[in-house]
Amino acid sequence: RIHILVNAAGGAVRSAMVPQDQMADGGERTFFDVPAEDVQKEFDLNMRGTWLPSKVLTPLMIGQQGACVINVSSMSAFGPLTRIPGYSGAKAGVSNFTQWLATYLARSGVRVNAIAPGYMETDNTAQLREDRQRSEEILARIPAGRWGVPDDLAGAVVFLASAASDYVHGHTLAVDGGWLAR
Repeated sequence: RIHILVNAAGGAVRSAMVPQDQMADGGERTFFDVPAEDVQKEFDLNMRGTWLPSKVLTPLMIGQQGACVINVSSMSAFGPLTRIPGYSGAKAGVSNFTQWLATYLARSGVRVNAIAPGYMETDNTAQLREDRQRSEEILARIPAGRWGVPDDLAGAVVFLASAASDYVHGHTLAVDGGWLAR
């Protein structure tokens, strides 16, 4: 039996894209240069990687007390990050799908929610953290003054997986050091 499903598929294709208004000499890539294949990879990984396990496994969860699905979205679902439009769109889709699936399964006893991590110290962000200027720009915007670590997500996941959240359905909980509060 499956009581808890965590859909944690995620990743971005870093296209070295910069916003149009920040181009220095015209040599950087813009939105218009991002290959459609990169965006498709982001949607496949993030959206399909959440949808498919839910489709296959939630039928096994119906009727089980305390059954829940926790999807991993992103703070970019609330406001897109300028350099990764495909990722931001896909994660917004994960949050929207979370709401849809929550309303679809609520009466069957399965809760569906999501967490939205902010900037985390992971392999996916190593390049950003190593770029001193970008890292300082990011840290300046995080009220907590630091990058998150994976353990920062544990409390939110435990809450959403526990009976303490029995009446929470379709919510995306930001765990972002205050990024969205600014």
